[in-house]
Amino acid sequence: MSNNKTLLIIAREYITRVRKKSFIIITILMPILIAALIALPTLLVLHSEQSQHTSVLVVDDTEIFINGFENTDNVNFSYISGNVDQLKKEAFEDEKYDCVLHILDNSAGLRSNLYYREHIPTTLQSSLEGQMDEIFFNKMLQDSLHITPDRFAKLQELTKSSVTTIQVDDEGVERENIAEMNEIVGMMCGFFIYFVIIIFASQVLRGVLEEKTNRIVEVLVSSVKPMQLLVGKIVGIALVGITQFLIWIVLTFGLVSVAGLFVKGNIVPEEMAEMTDGGSMGAINNADFSVFQKINEYFSFSFSEIILCFFFFFVVGYLIYATLYAATGSVVDNESDSQQYTMPVTIPLILAIILIPTIATNPSGQLAFWFSMIPLTSPITMMVRLPAGVPFWQLLTSMGVALLFLLFCIWFVAKIYRVGILMYGKKPSWREIFKWLRKA
Repeated sequence: MSNNKTLLIIAREYITRVRKKSFIIITILMPILIAALIALPTLLVLHSEQSQHTSVLVVDDTEIFINGFENTDNVNFSYISGNVDQLKKEAFEDEKYDCVLHILDNSAGLRSNLYYREHIPTTLQSSLEGQMDEIFFNKMLQDSLHITPDRFAKLQELTKSSVTTIQVDDEGVERENIAEMNEIVGMMCGFFIYFVIIIFASQVLRGVLEEKTNRIVEVLVSSVKPMQLLVGKIVGIALVGITQFLIWIVLTFGLVSVAGLFVKGNIVPEEMAEMTDGGSMGAINNADFSVFQKINEYFSFSFSEIILCFFFFFVVGYLIYATLYAATGSVVDNESDSQQYTMPVTIPLILAIILIPTIATNPSGQLAFWFSMIPLTSPITMMVRLPAGVPFWQLLTSMGVALLFLLFCIWFVAKIYRVGILMYGKKPSWREIFKWLRKA
């Protein structure tokens, strides 16, 4: 019978929150917003610069660069000799040119000035510098060393070195690895799991406070035990988080697949047009497979292992902080007073966030190891370390310690929750809370 009551509380918490419009909106829009925040700025910059045509008048006092610049669809070069001040005046008055590049004949070094009135593409200056460096370097090669640019390029290709990073695991299996990618993915996982834990654990705190201030809890505890109420609330909100997490995974996979097909269709449209119906389906499957195959190539852990570990540390990390936040909600009457009790609990989480860049840079160091073993920081720290590869025994130890600490938290919080949930009008001191632990 008691189990049925706990299940009813879990169902109530779950259904109430899942039916909220805010849950539906955030669940659907979050993957889209993340993709948009990453992709839109780059696409807008590229679109604006690709659509902007720039005419450049080159006044070359050295006569080295005449007809040397490469015209593109967006940038066109014209060459005129004469007085630069007069040429600038005429160019801007007639609006025939957008900018004037004056290359100075200076024995102290190669210098130039770029004059313009209105906005010019942000990449124009770097493009001009790159082309000028290449033209001037090729001239020096031929004049001083009597080497043609083609011969020098061939010599560069023959003497080019390449270093491939290969990680060897405990079983001797070798895997090509990209350290920078592992670092980026680890930091993203750490920050994401931090926000997920804080968001859902805070919901437990607000839920307990709401029921306590509205005196609903008095009605509930007359029918169920405080422990059943605590477990039902924590598990119900956990299921909400898991549901949201699974939907995010499905939507993300869908967006990745669609993006892969979109890119492929833009790169080789003629090949896509020639495909039959069966071939199109095969192309979709191949596109999906190639996307996730590429993802797996970047990780020391497979993508599926990253997801499973993320799921574990999200659930355990959430349960640890949710129980501690529930205890906080039970001993205070409003959210402002809860800061005094949540701060000691939140400090390890904040410290883990601050150390994410350091741990991502050195995931095998002593700092990273010990922080991934401490239960209050391991959900974040271990996720930061995982993409770079973690010994299996360390992963199991971290999981085991986190589970044992979770059981301790449940026992610890149950004693506080049992007394605090029915106390009103008084904010207990730390000494009183410890008395509850001895009496309960």
